[in-house]
Amino acid sequence: MPRKGIKGKRFITLLSLLLLLSFALMTLNIKREKGPFLLEGLVIWVFSPIQSLFTQTISSISGVFDHYFFIVNVSKENEILKNQIDLLAREINELTEKLKQQERVAKLIPRDLDQNKQPVIATVIGRDATQWSKVVFIDKGTKDGVDENLAVVTDAGVIGHVIEATGSASKVLLITDSRSAVDALFQETRTTGVVVGTGEKVTEMKYVPLSAEVKVGDTVLSSGLGETFPKGLKIGTVIKIIKRKQGLFQDIDVLPSADFSRLEEVMVLLP
Repeated sequence: MPRKGIKGKRFITLLSLLLLLSFALMTLNIKREKGPFLLEGLVIWVFSPIQSLFTQTISSISGVFDHYFFIVNVSKENEILKNQIDLLAREINELTEKLKQQERVAKLIPRDLDQNKQPVIATVIGRDATQWSKVVFIDKGTKDGVDENLAVVTDAGVIGHVIEATGSASKVLLITDSRSAVDALFQETRTTGVVVGTGEKVTEMKYVPLSAEVKVGDTVLSSGLGETFPKGLKIGTVIKIIKRKQGLFQDIDVLPSADFSRLEEVMVLLP
């Protein structure tokens, strides 16, 4: 019996505590409009800094991603602009080269060219310049009317003649080649001779008598003898003269008027 009495007292005490707690909670809910609930305030006080830090972190990460995507977009735009600039630069370069080529071709025909010689403009497409051979290859051949033994010139003067022709290309022997020989004369005195190649940049004028009046700076022209070179085309300029006591002829060096290292377009004189 005593144990049952103790259990009954404990039950009554627990029930009383539950009723008091319920009453307290009801009272706090009624007063909530006047101020924050203590537990809620405590929760806010504890978790507010964490929430603030979390919000700032999310904001920072979002800002980083926005900045990254902005940089990626700018990089793509820069790449597109760079490609457009490169394209325009190539087009400008191509137009400039075409304009320069037209200018070179326009002045290619010498003023004193025989009107009976029909020209064909050709482009130099290859070289074979060694110690023994001085030739160039051009992009015109028999289908263009080009054949062997035709003169090849520039606006500066004679550069050589065709020694081999195929359908679409030809080989030109330069006057600096040791196999080359061009009948020539001095413009001032009309004394004749033969300009021969040496394999070097300078040619020689042979068979000029010791008695002939020749001086440095005299102009050498094609004489028109033979069927290859028309008369009056400039070959070069005298740069050196040696008159030996023994012998019949002078040793004369002639610098070609054409710059063989810069040949791009040439003119073939058709018969």
